[in-house]
Amino acid sequence: MGSEGIKKLYYSIGEVSQKTGLEQHVLRYWETEFEGLSPQKNRAGRRIYTKDDIDFIERLKYLLKERKFTIEGARNALGSLDQEAVDDAGFRKELLALRSFLKEIVEKL
Repeated sequence: MGSEGIKKLYYSIGEVSQKTGLEQHVLRYWETEFEGLSPQKNRAGRRIYTKDDIDFIERLKYLLKERKFTIEGARNALGSLDQEAVDDAGFRKELLALRSFLKEIVEKL
């Protein structure tokens, strides 16, 4: 059984750099500019990234490199995405409540 089937919990900055195609200094710089990117550090003080960190970096890379957003523009876009997720969760909750209500009505008929 190879290690390819095993998913890692933490990645080094070198691994993240290789996965994303970004230089390590870019990753360190983005940490200073985006509060959503703050990898933990291990006992030796080295950065350890999670899958969520890598996903965040990929979103940043898309906004900054592909869409040509400025740092400030990317911050605003990420804030909008977070708010959309909150709004979607609230909308979903309302829909589930409505669904439950409608099921009750159908059962009474």
